[in-house]
Amino acid sequence: MSFPWLKGHGTENDFVLLPDHDGTIHGDLDGAFVAALCHRRRGIGADGVMRVVRTQALGEQSAGEWFMDYKNADGSVSEMCGNGIRVFALHLVQEGLADPSQPFVVGTRDGDKTITFDRDQISVDMGKPELRGVSKVTADGRTWEAQDVRTGNPHAVAFVERLTDAGSLLVEPDYDKTTYPEGVNIEFVVREGAQHVSMRVHERGSGETRSCGTGACAVAAAAAHSDGAARPVTYRVDVPGGTVHVTWTDDDHLILTGPAEIVARGDMEWIA
Repeated sequence: MSFPWLKGHGTENDFVLLPDHDGTIHGDLDGAFVAALCHRRRGIGADGVMRVVRTQALGEQSAGEWFMDYKNADGSVSEMCGNGIRVFALHLVQEGLADPSQPFVVGTRDGDKTITFDRDQISVDMGKPELRGVSKVTADGRTWEAQDVRTGNPHAVAFVERLTDAGSLLVEPDYDKTTYPEGVNIEFVVREGAQHVSMRVHERGSGETRSCGTGACAVAAAAAHSDGAARPVTYRVDVPGGTVHVTWTDDDHLILTGPAEIVARGDMEWIA
């Protein structure tokens, strides 16, 4: 099988993009194929794969022409990816498939997302967060309380004294399987100042990544909730791969803003 591919990242959260506009090349985007593409030594290497496909060809419901068909590095399905959708949107704009002078919609498994361009910064309306209860997470022999936040994906947000407290994160931290039966992204967060936090994240299906867009949104919502911050409010979120900003609007939406880059493209002959 021969196919085109692109490589991009948003604050070093990296992805392989597969243009498959009419859904004729990659079928249902086989999980084993995705995992092989994402392998850092045997494949192209990425935190996940996004198929660029027309909504109609995929048979999904969306007001947008384009649908982000996203899977994690292990081939499992993910509802949403905040860094990935910025890379996806940048690709559409660079290929003349979307107009950056006005907001446009991209379909996802977490519903439609509206994208806005402002020079090199791309903003995504991530919708309304859902803050639930508190559970616990354990990493490197230590346990913390963690706020349950849903921002398209499930998140457990733990505030720690130092980011190194979480250890290497080479192994998935322990978490409450009853609260998160389908797995969870786990964020370890340090307060750096007023409306300013830093974080590390272990993503389900991918391991520790350099950034997580839905995770940054969850962290900002958890911090604002803990601070009793009045909305609208914007939090700066530093991740190992850079910085994003999250605004919690007065109508209860989270707006994620950050950069994106396309860094490589090519054609591959895949030998299974």
